[in-house]
Amino acid sequence: MWYAIISEDNENSLPLRATARGAHIERLRGLAADGRLLIAGPHPAIDAEDVGEAGFTGSLVVAEFPSLGDARQWADEDPYVEAGVYRTVVVKPFKLVLP
Repeated sequence: MWYAIISEDNENSLPLRATARGAHIERLRGLAADGRLLIAGPHPAIDAEDVGEAGFTGSLVVAEFPSLGDARQWADEDPYVEAGVYRTVVVKPFKLVLP
């Protein structure tokens, strides 16, 4: 089943993101290589392609996992969690309707 992992950043998270970005992206690439990643990306803090120092307010990952527990465990082990990027992380089932 698909699960949405919706994360909200702590204040001033941009430097923290930089320290853990490589490991964070590598885990996402692993999901993609397994055909289990639908979409992933950050929420820009401003309405612009290049957010610069404004940074991000959170992230969204929609991926396939065997269970809600597996999705939560994967989210809990995200390098951004360990680095203190995220203030909150919500994991919930997602039903793909379109496209």
